[in-house]
Amino acid sequence: MDLIADILLMAGSFGAAIYCYVLSTRLKKFTTLETGMGGAIAVLSAQVDDMTVALEKARGAANGSAESLEALTARGEAVARKLELLVASLHDLPDPKAPPARPVVEEPTEEERRLRFVRRRAPRDELEAAE
Repeated sequence: MDLIADILLMAGSFGAAIYCYVLSTRLKKFTTLETGMGGAIAVLSAQVDDMTVALEKARGAANGSAESLEALTARGEAVARKLELLVASLHDLPDPKAPPARPVVEEPTEEERRLRFVRRRAPRDELEAAE
């Protein structure tokens, strides 16, 4: 019985040794930086870094474009206000083809028609001579 137990124990340890060897070779292939999964991970990491830099550049360009667009929009609104004022002032100009309008003369009211008398004082030089 001991002999059978020893044979089974040796077979189990021999199987475990083969299993460990297979795992070791697979792990070495997995972590190899040039050809294995480690290389793919390294390439992906470098691409992520490049994309991060490109994203920061794009974000800076977008912020600059947004600021310039806001400035141009404000400038356009100011010009639009000036144009509206100019167009509104054009409505006040007379039509060049129309005959000139006669000035309207209002008749004076009765109070304005009444005669007014104004008294004037004599200059002081004459008064001094009379004394």
